[in-house]
Amino acid sequence: MVVNREGPILVEGPVEVVGDDGTTTRSDRFVVAICTCRRSRAYPWCDTSHRRRKPAESHPDDGRQPEESEEEPRP
Repeated sequence: MVVNREGPILVEGPVEVVGDDGTTTRSDRFVVAICTCRRSRAYPWCDTSHRRRKPAESHPDDGRQPEESEEEPRP
């Protein structure tokens, strides 16, 4: 298992994840990225949503926190 500070947890597969509600999700992939930011639309699997917005960044124009639906411009 590899824990990334700003990203997902990488686990050698196959993997079963049991959610808070008791549902079990399985992946047979060789390496699985498990979401830790809870922004992924494929949760519990990572879809790289953590790359779109850092949790502590403020809005560049007025200092407010970005809305959940806002994405940062790509370089």
